[in-house]
Amino acid sequence: MDGRLYSGYTSRMKTAISIPDPLFESAETLARRLRLSRSQLYAQAIRALVEQHEEARMRAVLDDLYGAESSDLPEGAMDAQVRVLDEWKNE
Repeated sequence: MDGRLYSGYTSRMKTAISIPDPLFESAETLARRLRLSRSQLYAQAIRALVEQHEEARMRAVLDDLYGAESSDLPEGAMDAQVRVLDEWKNE
């Protein structure tokens, strides 16, 4: 998804939504505080939510993929890791 915000209505979809009055007022206050237009604020909020859900979906796919893999270390691997860390600390 392109992270840029465009100016004007030529490259955007104009839509109407219904939200509860208290949420609208909170959004208006935040937009003023951040010096954003209402459209910019809503676009940023929707983008963040879409990205959050996409990250969660990717995480679920990776969890499924790697969930079947054993996380057990081969015999002696932990001892080797400890030795390497000890050598690194003593350098």
